[in-house]
Amino acid sequence: MSDPKDHKDVEAMTPIERHGAGNIAELVAADAVEKTAKARRLMEAGVTIFRPDTCVIDAEVEVGAGTVIEAYVQLLGTTRIGAGCLIRSFTVIENCTLADNVLVRQNCVLSDSRVETGAKIGPFAHLRPGSEIGEDAHVGNFVETKKARLGKGAKANHLAYVGDADVGEGTNIGAGVITCNYDGVNKFQTIIGKGVFVGSDSTLVAPITIEDGAYIGAGSCITRNVPAGSLAVGRSRQITKEGWAAARRARKKEQG
Repeated sequence: MSDPKDHKDVEAMTPIERHGAGNIAELVAADAVEKTAKARRLMEAGVTIFRPDTCVIDAEVEVGAGTVIEAYVQLLGTTRIGAGCLIRSFTVIENCTLADNVLVRQNCVLSDSRVETGAKIGPFAHLRPGSEIGEDAHVGNFVETKKARLGKGAKANHLAYVGDADVGEGTNIGAGVITCNYDGVNKFQTIIGKGVFVGSDSTLVAPITIEDGAYIGAGSCITRNVPAGSLAVGRSRQITKEGWAAARRARKKEQG
C-alpha cells in the first residue's frame, strides 16, 4: 500500500488506505483493491484480461499492449510480458521476462526464466529458475527445464527433463528424454549442438557433449561424447524368439 501522504484526495481514500490494515481480513481486502486497480490500468493500456476478478497480478508486473490474459492466471513479482502474447488459464509466472508474441498454454509454471519472441510453452510445462527459451522454440506438455538454454527453433515437446543443459538451434528433443545431470553429489552439464535429433526415451548422462547434426537412437543411454554428424545408439540388441508366446500359452493351458 502506498503512503496516504502521496494521495492528493485524502477524502476519496478508503478507511484501509487512510489508516492501514488492522488484521489479516482487512489486509486481504486491501490487496484485492490493489489487484483490481492494477488489472484496470493494464486494460486501459491495451491488455485484454478475461475475468480479471480471478487473476492475480502484482504491482510491479508489466504487460505489453495486445497481450491477452485468460482467467485464473497469476503474474507475480517482477514479471515482464511483451506485446501480443497469449497467457492461457491456470498459468503461474513469477519473476520472468517474456518477449513479444509468446504463447503460454494452460497450466504452466514459469519461475525466474526468460522466453524469447515467438516461443511456445506448454500445456503443463514447468520452467524452473535459469531457463532461457530461444526465439520460436517449443517447450511442450509435461516438459521440465532447469538452468537450460534452448536455442532458436529448438523443440522439447513431450515428457522430457532438460536440466543444466545447452541445446543448440533447431535441435529436437524426443519424448521421454532425460538429461541425467546429478550424480547424487554434484551437478553436471549436457551440451547439445545445432540440428541434433535425440530419439525418444533416451538418457544423456552428463557431463557429455553431443555435437552438431548428430543422431541419438531411441531408447539409448549415452555416456560418451558424440561427434558431429554421427549416429549414437546405446541399447542392448533385440532378441526375438518366434513361437515363444504361443508355446507359453499352451503350457499354461496344460497346467490348468
